[in-house]
Amino acid sequence: MNLRRSTVLLGTVTALLLPPTGALALPDATGPALPDAVGYEAENGTLSQAVVESNHAGYTGTGFVNYDNVAGGYVEFSVPASTAGPATLTFRYANGTTGDRPLAVAVNGTATATAFPATGAWTTWKTVTVTAALAAGPNIVRATATTAAGGPNLDSVTVGGQAGTDWSVAVTDSTMKRKTPDTLGGWGYTEGLYLYGQYLVYQRTHDPRLLAYMRAWADRFVAADGSIAFSFNNLDQMQSGNVLLLLAKETGQAKYQKAAKKIRDRLRTYPTTGDGGLIHATSKTGQLWADGSFMVVPFIIRYGHQFGEAQWGDDLAAQQLLVYAAHLQQSNGLLLHAYDETKSQSWADKQTGLSSQYWCRAIGWYGMAAIDTLELLPANHPKRAAIIDSVRRLVAGYARYQDPATGRWFQVVDRGELAGNWTETSCSAMYAFTVDRAVQRGYVDASYQPVADRGYRGVLGKVARNSDGLSDVADISVGTNVGDLNYYLGRTRATNDLHGLGAFLIMNEQLGPVG
Repeated sequence: MNLRRSTVLLGTVTALLLPPTGALALPDATGPALPDAVGYEAENGTLSQAVVESNHAGYTGTGFVNYDNVAGGYVEFSVPASTAGPATLTFRYANGTTGDRPLAVAVNGTATATAFPATGAWTTWKTVTVTAALAAGPNIVRATATTAAGGPNLDSVTVGGQAGTDWSVAVTDSTMKRKTPDTLGGWGYTEGLYLYGQYLVYQRTHDPRLLAYMRAWADRFVAADGSIAFSFNNLDQMQSGNVLLLLAKETGQAKYQKAAKKIRDRLRTYPTTGDGGLIHATSKTGQLWADGSFMVVPFIIRYGHQFGEAQWGDDLAAQQLLVYAAHLQQSNGLLLHAYDETKSQSWADKQTGLSSQYWCRAIGWYGMAAIDTLELLPANHPKRAAIIDSVRRLVAGYARYQDPATGRWFQVVDRGELAGNWTETSCSAMYAFTVDRAVQRGYVDASYQPVADRGYRGVLGKVARNSDGLSDVADISVGTNVGDLNYYLGRTRATNDLHGLGAFLIMNEQLGPVG
């Protein structure tokens, strides 16, 4: 696994000329063909606790392998290689259930836990790609079921001679193929999150299509005179202001700054808790949600530095992080999802006003907001040390509750023992990013690096190309309010939800981008 890091920072971008907005010609997202690719039919492999069948249409060769419904069954292939080096292993499979049927993919005994998500039907075949190191000469590739449900129906494995997929490029290409700027979505925080991630890919690749797509999306909402028809009465609505800041920098057009200034001006009178925390929405009096920290804090400090109000941005961003942490961060380092100053909400403890659960993505939002703020907050700012201390406690909490089997984190972070709990992709990407950047910047000890690396590999296990050649990112929790344990456990697990795509790109540009 290549863990190259991107250290491109938003403060160093040079303005570039953009192509006209409009229809975007997108290349084939499948990328170049792998040289010397060799296919191996599963039915010709060595089987244990598995049988060859042919009762589901669409397979290649003479059949496929159906694993027994037990852990430990495997399909083994003998794969020769003329020289040692990395290669891609592309497994073709079907999974007609509604859940993941993971396999431990081992090459010469070194295993990687890999997700094989549901494909919708036993006759729908998709692919999952794993990168592995082959030795010169014979290699033993074994795919072993790791749960009592057994493995998916395995059709074949194709071994390619060229290692690595730029998953950031794959995800952005696939998303732009699936949705035009007009159909990506409305003015919302998930769209802003995704487009920020896409911008990080643009910073590295300089592919003008990525920026043109962002501009075309933003121009649906920003008029030529800079007017924008939103009241900004909730923090979620402010998150996409980051896209305006980026476009103002890249294009030099005043309209994007004018639109962003409407958010800044709204913050002059936006309601707060008694101790100054920006509430989640004007309809949610006295409520702080950990999510809200990411929705507004990075925008505040970036706007201040970009448009001559650095002290305002520094002070307000730092204040918000510490107010949120004072209410929500607990002794285990994690943050509870929300706080109600009025103690009137059904989810709020009548004594503390706190919600009851450690929901994974809420904690991830806070971690990324703190990291983004520290990128710009001056070294001598009086509140910088306290924010770094919060990050240190948070990273220790992440490490404490990381799932040792997958490297990911559970939907309810501290309850991994529950049968109904599941590892969620967007928060796992957020945590891996936060830990890696914290190590990189020296906020935490280098001994935490394996936490980030395991998290990165775990998230990559949820990313694959489907039969259409487009990328899929699986097991992403849909948008979520504050609730009880069963509410979080029962959230829909989506594929290619923008929460997960944006978080993945942010993580992959930090820890990848080729895996």
